Amino acid sequence: MRIAALYDVHGNLPALEAVLAEIPDDAEIVVGGDVVAGPFPHETLNRLRALGDRVHWLRGNADRELTVGEEGIAPSSIVSWTRGQLSDEEIEFLFALPPSLELDVDGVGRVLFVHATARNDMDIFTERTPENRVAPCFEGVGAGLVVCGHTHSQFDREIAGLRVVNAGSVGMAYEDAPGAYWALLGRDLEHRRTEFEPRESDFPDEWPSSSRDEAIMYFETLAVGS
Repeated sequence: MRIAALYDVHGNLPALEAVLAEIPDDAEIVVGGDVVAGPFPHETLNRLRALGDRVHWLRGNADRELTVGEEGIAPSSIVSWTRGQLSDEEIEFLFALPPSLELDVDGVGRVLFVHATARNDMDIFTERTPENRVAPCFEGVGAGLVVCGHTHSQFDREIAGLRVVNAGSVGMAYEDAPGAYWALLGRDLEHRRTEFEPRESDFPDEWPSSSRDEAIMYFETLAVGS
């Protein structure tokens, strides 16, 4: 089995459609959380649900925060707007998703998929966060590879002997070249970038727009142990 890891789609339907067109027919899909908080939430969720059993889901913090009363870090205006675009059933579906999942991937072995870290869906770390500060977030992991997202920039690093890969963000990448960023697992792991044409919506876009280096520097001020 090969896996396409699609993280942080953030309701960006044009980006999702472009990526889906590039995924090999024999690959299954892991949707790694933060699916809908963006310009086309209902349409994005609908598109992925229509793929049926080909998709393996896990929940991100922005999905969880759509349920009233949940601890959050996403801008409240974006959460409120997104909540208003979805049905109660869709919000309940997202809240019920698991926080992590493990799969056996051909050529790679056992892989743990999480949104942020193995500890929770909000921990922040980057390719620059010192290993001694990040290691507690992955204690007890039995898989040889962890795939995560959350900070919207791709990386591949080792933490206490464990390979940890950020798949990047399909819908809101903090990278130096525009596009939808994702990962394909099979034999090994490939980081991918797919070009797409943006579309306008009435989404109240309050997410910061950053280059890769600016985003990493900002996230390092919030990183675990800082």
